[in-house]
Amino acid sequence: MKPTAINTHFDYIIIGAGAAGLMLADAMRKDVFFSKKKILLLDRDAKKANDRTWCFWEKGEGMFDDIVHTTWPYIFFGGKAFSKKFDIVPYRYKMVRGIDFYKTYLDRIALYPNIHFNQEEVVNVLDDGTLVTVETSINNYTAKKVLNSIFDYRMATKQTTYPVLQQHFVGWYVKTTKAVFEPDQATYMDFSIPQKGNTRFMYVLPFSETEALVEYTLFSKDLLPSEEYEIALKAYLKNELGCSSYEITDTEKGSIPMTCYDFQEHHSRNIRYIGTAGGWAKPSTGYTFMSTSKKIPGLVDFIKTGKDFRKLRFKNRFWYYDLLLLDILSGHNHLGQAIFESLFKNRSPQLIFKFLDEQTSFLEDLRFISGPRSMPFIKAIFKRLF
Repeated sequence: MKPTAINTHFDYIIIGAGAAGLMLADAMRKDVFFSKKKILLLDRDAKKANDRTWCFWEKGEGMFDDIVHTTWPYIFFGGKAFSKKFDIVPYRYKMVRGIDFYKTYLDRIALYPNIHFNQEEVVNVLDDGTLVTVETSINNYTAKKVLNSIFDYRMATKQTTYPVLQQHFVGWYVKTTKAVFEPDQATYMDFSIPQKGNTRFMYVLPFSETEALVEYTLFSKDLLPSEEYEIALKAYLKNELGCSSYEITDTEKGSIPMTCYDFQEHHSRNIRYIGTAGGWAKPSTGYTFMSTSKKIPGLVDFIKTGKDFRKLRFKNRFWYYDLLLLDILSGHNHLGQAIFESLFKNRSPQLIFKFLDEQTSFLEDLRFISGPRSMPFIKAIFKRLF
């Protein structure tokens, strides 16, 4: 894309060309309000690698269908005493590869002369109340407003009011020598594996009968040694899938914050944190992609007002529901398997997805909340109240 001159002033600077940064740049590209504005997008990476996948559920066609890699009409939930393959109509479970997303969005943005992408590492961002200075390893830039997606776990862990867990995982793209996967179903959660005092499950996205992404995932406070993820993946492939002969064609790993801390104190008048750094990951699940896409229009409308970024709020009643679950998992991490198993046993995936999409009515909320074991939630409510 187009390089920019040194020490150039911009109307807006977006730091980070991940999901949030690129969705925001694309939304600004399509809005006539920004057609004459100078916009700079910065990232230390060229975004040419398939470094992650994003998954989400959706009814019918959606805005990302042109880059969706695979879809599944069924999901599988596996528990200790309850397991089931669910038909999720009218939903489909969808997957977008990072490389497809980056290329599509960067190609779109490249067509607009007022938006520039520079591959530079940001080292400091300073808001003096009137102007923001962004220092990179190469240049200095100034802007009226800055949208920053750089996340550091210390942003959340320096406070104690809200628990902070991690959804951490290691995934293997495997190609097996025999048919072991069901291509029409995504394994949403398989708790048949040893829990070891945590909330641990397997997540499987098949592309054919012999190809899939298999991920070992935990909701817990601390990461594991690297070899423990690998041991668990090998054991699952051998013991649960009956597969000991396979090729690992690629790998991925990551850690997503799970917290109801809203990151509000990190914003300034002219700097707004976005994406994971802005607390946009769904606290109870770690899902970020669709959560981000739903927040972008509201953010764009707010940017156009020119108001103090600290005045923009996204908190709603679902934040409180998420907080209760995180309170439980923070103090009693081993309860995750029983909570999710009772939920999928007693409630349909359609209601679960609708609730996680924050689209349920209050009566539907009550029906959802009454699905899992109630006592841990009652205790969490009283702990928060008193």
